[in-house]
Amino acid sequence: MSDTHPPTDPAPSRPAPRWWSRPDGTGAQEHRVPGPRTGGEEPRDTVAAPLAAAGAAPEDVTAAAPVPRYDPWSTAPFQLPDAGHEGPGIRVRHLVALAVCSALLAGGVGAWLGVLAERQSSTRLELPQAGVEPKGRAPESVAGIAATALPGVVTLHVAGGAGNGTGTGFVLDGQGHILTNNHVVADAQRITVTFSTGESVGAEVVGRDGGYDLAVVKVDGVRGLRPLALGNSENVKVGDPVVAIGAPFDLSNTVTAGIISATGRPITAGGDKGDGSDVSYVDALQTDAPINPGNSGGPLLDSLGRVIGINSAIRGADQDASEKDPARQSGSIGLGFAIPVNQAKRVAEEIIRTGRATHPVIGVTLDMKYTGDGARVGDKAADGKPAVPAGSPAARAGILSGDVIIKVDGQRVHGGDELIIKVRAHRPGDPLGLTVLRGGKERTLELVLGSANSG
Repeated sequence: MSDTHPPTDPAPSRPAPRWWSRPDGTGAQEHRVPGPRTGGEEPRDTVAAPLAAAGAAPEDVTAAAPVPRYDPWSTAPFQLPDAGHEGPGIRVRHLVALAVCSALLAGGVGAWLGVLAERQSSTRLELPQAGVEPKGRAPESVAGIAATALPGVVTLHVAGGAGNGTGTGFVLDGQGHILTNNHVVADAQRITVTFSTGESVGAEVVGRDGGYDLAVVKVDGVRGLRPLALGNSENVKVGDPVVAIGAPFDLSNTVTAGIISATGRPITAGGDKGDGSDVSYVDALQTDAPINPGNSGGPLLDSLGRVIGINSAIRGADQDASEKDPARQSGSIGLGFAIPVNQAKRVAEEIIRTGRATHPVIGVTLDMKYTGDGARVGDKAADGKPAVPAGSPAARAGILSGDVIIKVDGQRVHGGDELIIKVRAHRPGDPLGLTVLRGGKERTLELVLGSANSG
């Protein structure tokens, strides 16, 4: 008997599982293992086979859920479906919403901190600017003069037969008398005076004089009037600074400044009536302070704010034009003319006292057609009477018909208008020296000016 043991049966071999699918798209294949009874192959899924090999009960094997296997030929990636219920954890959309809210909050806080940092930073943008200064100005400055004078300057709105117009005036006294130009109120039917405060009241004409182009109007019931101080035009020198105040083109309380360009400048204005009754003769102060239509009657002030002249006329670019006819004016070109305050003061006083002014006269009739140099005494008056009436100032001084007057108080005159202007720059009763040319020889005659009432 042999001590050899009988050979044991080898363990039954298992076929290798098939873990792939065919590329024909048929999906995972069944894997068959021998069945316990038939010896044939019983279909089992790919998970059940390993479980059976591990000794699991058959019922446990069949209860296991089929699990898909990785298919390298599939068009979709391998994924394990979540067959369970949604858990209580934070979902992705919650995370996204939280992130967005956090970003917005962080942006707002950052912006606020940025603004706060800019405001508190020493490098923030802030342009340099002067601080608040005292409102007062030196009395002799243009601003100081304007501040002093404006309460006493008024704007006149005039309605008349020839239409509506605008002019300027200034307060003379506490009784409401206001001085302006004659051509501003010559045709007035209604006058409204407006003060620098904006208060407006009606006014009436007290009197006027076309020969001097001056008039006085009066307002009643106005308190707190601020009369302007009057200067002395004899003290004015060429180059002195001046300030003009008026309402050019109805722009009330307009202030301009310049200098005295000339003194004793003979000008005539008016003459629209044709008979000479409205012609004004002014021995004017010339200024380059801008004066325009509407400035008429306004004050020309010196460096101390005193009135030295009454703005009356301008010369336009094309022709000599007074403010009597605004349509003929082209605006200021730096040639403005003012009536000297000494002459205006006398005329205003006479108008307030009597309603009219007097004119100084030498008592002769002039030949206004004379074209030579000087003013020639005519041969006869317009009514046929002698050109030098007996008893007149000229007759008493020895002036004869045909004499040519070439100087007044040593100042040359070049025509009849200029002689009238030089004479009217004086007062009735003033002495006057006239140089005449007679028979080719000069001689100086002294006379005392007479007086004539204005028409």
